Amino acid sequence: MKKWTLVPLVLFLVLSLLFYRALFRENKNELPSALLNRPLPEFQLPAVSNPERLITEKDLTGQVFLLNVWGSWCVACRVEHPYLMELADQGVTIYGVNYKDEQADARQWLKLRDDPYVFSVADMDGRLGIDLGVYGAPETFLVDQQGMIRYKHIGVVDKRVWEEDLKPRYQALQKESG
Repeated sequence: MKKWTLVPLVLFLVLSLLFYRALFRENKNELPSALLNRPLPEFQLPAVSNPERLITEKDLTGQVFLLNVWGSWCVACRVEHPYLMELADQGVTIYGVNYKDEQADARQWLKLRDDPYVFSVADMDGRLGIDLGVYGAPETFLVDQQGMIRYKHIGVVDKRVWEEDLKPRYQALQKESG
């Protein structure tokens, strides 16, 4: 048998192993981010609540916080929102990125459901989302005091996600920052 006849079999086995690992990995919501341990991308965007106010990434630094990507059009964001309100009530600092949304809809959404965010920026064209490597909403980034992205969660933040994934990291970063 010629050695070239084994190439398709070896290729098939390697691809099968990769597919198997992808299907059965432990945390399917955890996708690697090229931005981990890198600073927040530079941006200058209007605040959702006050479009005349321009906000930059520098306005977010100085404390550990969650950066939550959301939209009034996002069904999963409706599920997540009450738990974000609980976290905000507990003193967790949360900033929002309103992703590819109509601003009147976003303001109405926050008015009806309350606002867990210190403020939200209006990323109407999705450029900040692209710079963050956003796949869709909701996504939540854990950012340290210096503005470095330390963790990314894709999907709804609920009690389990907070207790098992985000809270331990959040508290560790708070201890590091003094």
